[in-house]
Amino acid sequence: MQRRGILRALSAAPLALTLPELQATPLAKVKARGSLVVGLYKDMPPFHADGQGIDVELGRALAESLGVKFSPLPFPADENMNDDLRNMVWKGHYLGYGPADVLLHVPVDRPLMEANPQVSVFAPYWRERVAMARSLEQLPTLDSLAALRGKPVAVPGQSLAGWLLLGAEGGAYRDQLRTQWRNGTEAAQALRRGEVPAAAGLMSELQAVLRGDAAFAIEPLPVLRAPREGWAVGMAVKRDAVELAQALQGAVNELAASGRLAEIFGRGNLAWKPV
Repeated sequence: MQRRGILRALSAAPLALTLPELQATPLAKVKARGSLVVGLYKDMPPFHADGQGIDVELGRALAESLGVKFSPLPFPADENMNDDLRNMVWKGHYLGYGPADVLLHVPVDRPLMEANPQVSVFAPYWRERVAMARSLEQLPTLDSLAALRGKPVAVPGQSLAGWLLLGAEGGAYRDQLRTQWRNGTEAAQALRRGEVPAAAGLMSELQAVLRGDAAFAIEPLPVLRAPREGWAVGMAVKRDAVELAQALQGAVNELAASGRLAEIFGRGNLAWKPV
């Protein structure tokens, strides 16, 4: 009798999700909800910092293209990109937040995609590079790292630029590196203040601070092992979110064709061009 009573109570209770809702595609769920949940990396200037940045504007434009509200979901980067894709795209974080409908700033990298079959990575919208900025007065040319000998260089320690410079020429420049900076924008600000003659970081970080200032030059890092052509970043959704991916790809295409994407990057002081 107790079991039958429980079953009657369950049958009388409304289901949390109706069958049509369960069968709805990810795009249909976004539109029914009325908002697009966009995963954004925390503390990644100029793309996102304190609720502002290029990825914030891009996320808002993507939501607008779908006719829904923009719902940002900032999160701290994990140990590796595989963890980020699990936490923010296809499963959700063990702390209880996520996944997002779409995650921005994902490397468009074949090995990464092959290692994460649960997601689709698409719509590259920026090509990142490791770069160095320098004072033209103190360093008129920089054909090789040899020009840096004896000069301090600002670089975030926990970064690709930092590791490349630490290992360059058997550690020949290790003692010259000033690695207290959290990111390349802080390193670039130290250069602008005149504290160092050169700063290294990501091209986006250095451009955000120094682009347009004739006193400085920004060029690819002159280290042979550096990826001089850089890498593309795009966005990721769950593998089965085919319609959502198509809609977002179409939105990025329209933003690029209309010039709005270049305007968004321009407000972050970056020079955008098609990837």
